[in-house]
Amino acid sequence: RQPIETGEVVVARANAHIRYPCRFLLVAAANPCKCGYLSEPARACARAPTCGEDYLGRISGPLMDRIDLRVDVPPVAYRDLDLPDTGDSSATVAARVAMARKAQMLRYESLPDIRVNADAEGQLLEEVATPDEEGRALLGTVAERFGLSARGYHRVLRVARTIADLAGEGQVRKPHVAEAVGYRLTLAKSL
Repeated sequence: RQPIETGEVVVARANAHIRYPCRFLLVAAANPCKCGYLSEPARACARAPTCGEDYLGRISGPLMDRIDLRVDVPPVAYRDLDLPDTGDSSATVAARVAMARKAQMLRYESLPDIRVNADAEGQLLEEVATPDEEGRALLGTVAERFGLSARGYHRVLRVARTIADLAGEGQVRKPHVAEAVGYRLTLAKSL
């Protein structure tokens, strides 16, 4: 799990340590439980809820703490397969992402090792991602109520900063924090 945090792998052999860069984007998927039916209303998981707790419990807490976006994907009903697409077009989303990346590039242009919000840490992160008063209050409430770790707290800030960038806003506000928290708490047991 350390390479996820530091962006490098350290190989120690004999009297030498070699560092290799390994910045990457982790995309993972998992069923909600061993049989896969925990969240399906049409098919009940015979061992619910322990089946899901046991299954997801195999993923270590420290590893889960390093996963920024967690999304539950419910099964799609057959009748919904032919519905028209109501979301933004790929071109619209790509333009929004390009705008957010440009904002981040400008924000960090004087810092050689920082390119995007994911690279910001410590004091720099606090400076660029501090939410408005309502957002701070929400984040504080969530941190206390759900036992958010320091790492989790900072990851929520990074995601909220990115959500604000995608919205074209300079200030992180309560709605951005709320959305970021929603991505963090999807699998609430693994904060």
